[in-house]
Amino acid sequence: MKLNIALLAGDGIGPEVIDQAVKVSDAVAQKFGHEINWQPALTGAAAIDAVGEPYPDETHEICANADAVLFGAIGHPRFDNDPSAKVRPEQGLLKMRQKLGLFANVRPTFTFPSLIDKSPLKRERIEGTDLVFLRELTGGIYFGERGRKDDGNTAFDTCTYTREEVQRLAKKGFELAMKRSKRLCCVDKANVLESSRLWRETVQAMEKDYPEVEVSYEFVDAVAMRLVQWPNDYDVLITENLFGDILTDEASVISGSMGLMPSASLGTKTSLFEPIHGSYPQAAGKDIANPLATVLSAAMMFDQFGLADEAEAIRTVVNKSLAEGVVTEDLSEGAKAYKTSEVGDWLAANI
Repeated sequence: MKLNIALLAGDGIGPEVIDQAVKVSDAVAQKFGHEINWQPALTGAAAIDAVGEPYPDETHEICANADAVLFGAIGHPRFDNDPSAKVRPEQGLLKMRQKLGLFANVRPTFTFPSLIDKSPLKRERIEGTDLVFLRELTGGIYFGERGRKDDGNTAFDTCTYTREEVQRLAKKGFELAMKRSKRLCCVDKANVLESSRLWRETVQAMEKDYPEVEVSYEFVDAVAMRLVQWPNDYDVLITENLFGDILTDEASVISGSMGLMPSASLGTKTSLFEPIHGSYPQAAGKDIANPLATVLSAAMMFDQFGLADEAEAIRTVVNKSLAEGVVTEDLSEGAKAYKTSEVGDWLAANI
């Protein structure tokens, strides 16, 4: 198979972790007889510095014409610390989601046998956890009307959803539930928010189309609590943009490190694959960042192409690296810590 992949390294540790995912993907391609054409493009702070835009038109053309996008991270402290900045790296991410129609963020949360005791949560609570969040990406408060009034002393951000936006995300959730344990949880705040009531009534109306799926409805604050108490109670969860942003970061600690969790964003034009962590600027250029989340994102990419054996080859070698202690300093716990590039080399060689 010939694959054209847009490669958006982004900012901070993005280029370093992306390099390792490329090494591993190229090793898989060589082993299974595929050809990957990587097409690098600028985004985030790197793009602002180069052309003044966080998601340039040239980058969009490369992404829109690619079979998939492999993405690193976005963000830089000089923008975080400047509330008056008119152009921000994160605007590029929102623009990319909108222009590529990336409406469904798929974030799995699972445990690794060799790391089960490194989680901040007790083994008996998290062992066997295997859940997936589907977060709506192109609507809600991040895209709603916003502004200031009363001479700048009052600020507002509006959460707006259409029934169609909820339906297309929920459809993905029902379909995924059918492939798994046939359990779906709709996360909302329908006791307070009108937008959440639209979510709940829309999903309820869709239940008849998926009679085998057991659907539950829970308030977001209750799910936030239950995620760290009984994560095994969940399988597939669907929710709006802001709730999903917060809950998926909370769920990521179950595995023991945010540097381990991959994600996919499914769209109308193409799909994007990225680690859930940020740009971690403090580690940029030091060759110490954990690349495994990005590598596992590449595995999700191969899955999306229907290349299950290739994806499994990546997951197998990642588990082997964890079991044998070929890990970066965030997981080494006093033992030898490997460099980011060394982990990538080891994974590729073992594939």
